[in-house]
Amino acid sequence: MADSKTKVTLIGTMMAKEGIEFIYEGEVAGCDSCKVKKTCNNLLAGRKYRIVSVRTTHHECTVHLDSATAVEVMEAPITALINAEMAMVNSKIRLELSCNRDECRSYPLCRPDGIVNGEKYIVSEVLGNASDICEKGRALKMVEIRPA
Repeated sequence: MADSKTKVTLIGTMMAKEGIEFIYEGEVAGCDSCKVKKTCNNLLAGRKYRIVSVRTTHHECTVHLDSATAVEVMEAPITALINAEMAMVNSKIRLELSCNRDECRSYPLCRPDGIVNGEKYIVSEVLGNASDICEKGRALKMVEIRPA
């Protein structure tokens, strides 16, 4: 796995457990008057994060039922299906999420949560061939990717 920088943020105390992964959805209305809202909302919306450590700092929170806890997070790797010709370790790719066949069994891997359309990613590992054949006739590989 490639090295990734950690960032301190706040998350609901009930979810503050090492190893938990989540998609940061952005600021919510209840954050408007909070004095620590910049710390809670310092992540990139739509990205997938993994909690790597939990700190002892807690803050009252109007959004989370049981307060908010400081955690260190890093951007989490994402498992995805991509065109086989792009599936080379350490290659930089730009994902264009053009498939809209949501009835396809592979759809969740072709359009995984945490991917930002048009962003650049680095292929960190090639996991193998797709178990299904793409309905569009493309050869696909399952890979692990990280934001570039």
